[in-house]
Amino acid sequence: MTSTLHLRTPVGARSEHMVICGDDGLAHRLAMELDAVCGEAVTVVLPSRRDAHGADIAALHRDPRSPVELLVAARPDEQTLRAGGVERAAALALTYRDDQVNMTAALLARGLNPSIRLVVRMFNRERGRHLERLLDRAAAVTAGTDPAHLDMSTTVLSDADTAVPELVAAAALGHGHTLQVEGKVFRGVVRAAGASPHSTDLATLAVLSGAHEDDPAGDDSPETPGEDGTQLLPDTRTADRRQFTHGRLMLEEVTHHKTESDEVHPRRELRGSWLRARLAHLPWKVFLSREVLAIFGALAAIVVVLALCTWQFAHEAPWWKNVYLPLLDIFTMGDPATGDGAVRRWLQLIAGFVGLAVLPLVVAAAVNATEVFRTAAVNHPPDDSLDDHIVLVGLGKIGTRVLARLCTTDHKVVAVERDPHARGVALARERGVPLILEDAAHPGVLDRARVRHSKSLLVLTRDDGENLDIVMAAREANPAVRAVMRLYDDDFAATVQRTLRASYPDALTRSRSVSALAAPSFAAAMMGRHVLGVMPVERGSLLFTVVDVAGHPELEGRSVHGAFREHEWRVLAVGAADAGLVPMDTLAGLRVDGAQGFDWRPVHGRVLRAGDRVVLATTRRGLDVLMTGVQPHPPQRRP
Repeated sequence: MTSTLHLRTPVGARSEHMVICGDDGLAHRLAMELDAVCGEAVTVVLPSRRDAHGADIAALHRDPRSPVELLVAARPDEQTLRAGGVERAAALALTYRDDQVNMTAALLARGLNPSIRLVVRMFNRERGRHLERLLDRAAAVTAGTDPAHLDMSTTVLSDADTAVPELVAAAALGHGHTLQVEGKVFRGVVRAAGASPHSTDLATLAVLSGAHEDDPAGDDSPETPGEDGTQLLPDTRTADRRQFTHGRLMLEEVTHHKTESDEVHPRRELRGSWLRARLAHLPWKVFLSREVLAIFGALAAIVVVLALCTWQFAHEAPWWKNVYLPLLDIFTMGDPATGDGAVRRWLQLIAGFVGLAVLPLVVAAAVNATEVFRTAAVNHPPDDSLDDHIVLVGLGKIGTRVLARLCTTDHKVVAVERDPHARGVALARERGVPLILEDAAHPGVLDRARVRHSKSLLVLTRDDGENLDIVMAAREANPAVRAVMRLYDDDFAATVQRTLRASYPDALTRSRSVSALAAPSFAAAMMGRHVLGVMPVERGSLLFTVVDVAGHPELEGRSVHGAFREHEWRVLAVGAADAGLVPMDTLAGLRVDGAQGFDWRPVHGRVLRAGDRVVLATTRRGLDVLMTGVQPHPPQRRP
């Protein structure tokens, strides 16, 4: 997504049909997102309908109210893509777990339909960047024009990277779907009925039904129909009338997201302070353990006794030889005392037998102490005074990226990982993050991470059962801790979240699968380059879009207040159209960078000109109106 739409999409120019090809839970979640939330007609291509995800898609297909079609095919070859309708589709998402399969299908799809929007799941970042440039260049050559003027972008995403902002937001901020624009981080936050506005609130996004105001994006959030239901983008009169009886979803600016250039200390100083901290935390005391002291103490006592006997009976001179010679004899390093007296020879034999008995104990104690030191040295436990921090369990692929993002904020973090070779261990050491290399499920490990004094717990291991065990153990130690866990099974995640909410009503618990967290970003990319993100609100959704004012009579020449259309769109920010939109990294989520002139608190009377660019919160209906200039028809349903 490298630019904003500059031209209206002609009515009927192409189908709004979308195609999803995949083989795991991401395809299912994306189909649900496009069908239930965004209202798009979708064809899903799966290798089988017999597995759990295939059965879920088949259930959507059997629902007469759903426009989801199901196509079973082993691989996304050219024949399969044609059968799925790629030649006439507006967008195609390739979400297979194999990068090679996704790349091959993307190249085939671009040949079948040069104007299709491609959203490709890739685990290899560098390969994804090359593929994105290649496919966009191919589209430009085929179209014979600048791809910035056509809505046929190629977006390469990683489900891991797109899920990370939501996991971080849940742990660091609590509720709220995040959005990153212009290097700033925003979230949707619920204000309780009757609550006073906050200084960080930018706009009212929705008035909630009250059925589930604590988490409007939850999977189990119902929606009350009618005037008492959720009102997306309400007018001021509706918001004021219901502010004392219903909660409101507000857009809040959270913080400026730091980058490496924002760091106060240069990397050299950071590494120096990290080295000093590591030296201070090394477990030197293991060399003074009771076992080591006892063995070396015994050895020292034997040396003293032999030295006194040598001085008393052998009459060695100078005095230091009385210590030096017994030491050589114990370590079998001295010459045979054949030319000395009988007493000296007997003392040498005694020292040799003592060495045979004591030296193995000395070596064993030294080796054991060194091993204990090496094992303990890899840990960097937190200080006893640390509190109000985030405990991160699991430093795999997801955990490493979560840690990297947390390190760009002001939050204190303690990491726990049982595998010393996990990819995030090196990052934790480089950033000086307290690290405990033990199994978090073992007794006492969470206590050493000071979970009793923490504000949040993020559990991101690969085992659903282990994740639940860790959260339950943390809840026993700190019932108020904010717990966020990664679960692979969507149904299990929803059940766990409801149960823990009921058991600990005063504490926040969020359980989400990576596919559920990543699906909105994939859906936003499928809907066009101008869509920055999707925010679920009960059974509806809001889309955040960037639009050039020129060519849109609904915006051009109107004031910020006058451009508002109830339940369809609201202007959030105004900037210059020539500032340009440069994506930070499409593999790391959707973010607009480089547009440094956005005013996020525009005066209501400011008139929008042709040279302006605006960030809008829109409903799906409102986006259709803006992009086509006509009222959209509801999606056709199968009889």
